[in-house]
Amino acid sequence: MRIATVLAALALAAAALPGQARELRFAYQADAASLDPYAINETFTLGFLGNVYEGLVRRGPGLALEPALAERWEMVAPTRWRFHLRRGVRFHDGEAFTAADVLFSAGRVRAAGSDLAPRLAGVARIVAVDDHTVDFITETPDPILPAEWDTWYIMSGSWARAHGAETPEKLADDPGAAALRTANGTGPFRLVSREAGLRTVAEANPHWWDARTHNLTRVTFTPIASGAGRAAALAAGRVDMAWPIPAEEAARVEAAGARVMSGRELRTIFLGMDQFRAELLHASVKGRNPFKDRRVREAFYRAIDVAAIRDRVMGGRSTPAAMTIGPGIAGFDRRFRRLAYDPAKARRLLAAAGYADGFEVRLDCPNDRYVNDAAICAAVASMLGEVGVTVRLDARPKSAYFARLLPPRLDTSFYLLGWTPGSFDSWNPLFYLHACPQAEAGGPVWPQGARGRIVKGHSNFGGYCNPELDALTARIRSETDPARRAALVGEAWTLAVADVAYIPLHQQALSWGVRDDVRLAQRADNQFAWRHVVIE
Repeated sequence: MRIATVLAALALAAAALPGQARELRFAYQADAASLDPYAINETFTLGFLGNVYEGLVRRGPGLALEPALAERWEMVAPTRWRFHLRRGVRFHDGEAFTAADVLFSAGRVRAAGSDLAPRLAGVARIVAVDDHTVDFITETPDPILPAEWDTWYIMSGSWARAHGAETPEKLADDPGAAALRTANGTGPFRLVSREAGLRTVAEANPHWWDARTHNLTRVTFTPIASGAGRAAALAAGRVDMAWPIPAEEAARVEAAGARVMSGRELRTIFLGMDQFRAELLHASVKGRNPFKDRRVREAFYRAIDVAAIRDRVMGGRSTPAAMTIGPGIAGFDRRFRRLAYDPAKARRLLAAAGYADGFEVRLDCPNDRYVNDAAICAAVASMLGEVGVTVRLDARPKSAYFARLLPPRLDTSFYLLGWTPGSFDSWNPLFYLHACPQAEAGGPVWPQGARGRIVKGHSNFGGYCNPELDALTARIRSETDPARRAALVGEAWTLAVADVAYIPLHQQALSWGVRDDVRLAQRADNQFAWRHVVIE
């Protein structure tokens, strides 16, 4: 259904809100990793919290950038963006929203421990012009600055100080150990209760500043790890919406008064490799690092049959990728082609690199983050086994998985990751995933561990580094001429693809199970906005 049609239906249904108020019950394969909006840069957690918190800007159902806590913004000078804040907005605890909260949130998101510090990359100074006007002064011209901010949520400074939450919460292996068990935003829903790993309940915010396009009074979220379990809950009417729905469960769902909404997600799934350590942490090779050799990276790439993964693991619901971005992201280029699946050549490349007998390595993988993530990793392990590489698969819940990967631990040699560029622009993955990692104090952050706030290569857990690509990425961020910028983006991706910086696998498909009496907007970034839900 076209977005315009969806919005028209929502508007019509919302006209009769009082007599049609409903509770929304939904399920996902894992819980939100934290209630701290700066703890982890992870789509589900940020999307979930985006119903409670809000940023200066937001994305609409068609992913267009919209005003939120800022009514408007403009570039008043080449290196100065001005944001005019919305008046009359209150946090859920009743406190008024002002420029002071924006300044507090800017400081907090850049503090040690924040996983969202790069949201303000390139911002040199922030000035409160008055209580409802804030200027962001950038180091160089920055044409995409607002586009990076839809998941940078604004927190109440007074509330955070009262709750001992002045600094970001460290992500724990156990989500139940999180210290921040409540939330206080300005959004359309406010938190009522939370039992980590079991159930979270929210209610509609009666004092929300925007016009309601939903008819919900209450939202109950239940994490259900099993795909069959989610489908069963939907079919039995215990939930109104659940995702992802496995391909083999689609018929069951559709026979029970529900439908499966599908479409290509903007996220790309790929494999990363430790390319910075002199010796891999979790491998049989001693005294050297095979992944520093491009021939080994290419061998791994050619040993993986993505068509088989698509057909046998994903049930046909994936699109093989040649880049770490896909269609819908500015800079995607169909000229790039995957390296051909060629196990024989993979074995020759390994032999040429000095690993004719292969080696053993650990593959880290989440088992509740992406569609069929553990099964994908098992398939990869089997395929690499065919060329002589022994893979020890270690699949964990996402909270433990990310706690292992994130700095300062960086406890991985080979890992699965997915990425949706928040700005839908190539600069984002080039900066987050490909830039030479660097901390605020200067110098490379790997392998010593994070020293202060990470300002480059934030999610480059393998430490890939190409100074030429770094220089291009910096130029891309500040280039305001569209043609010159596009040319720079093309050069950057040519380098990254040629280096085999990562092994791209696929773009996974959206698979939302929705009861027939529920109307909602399915977003290509796989974020679920409750404000667009109407239950008939």
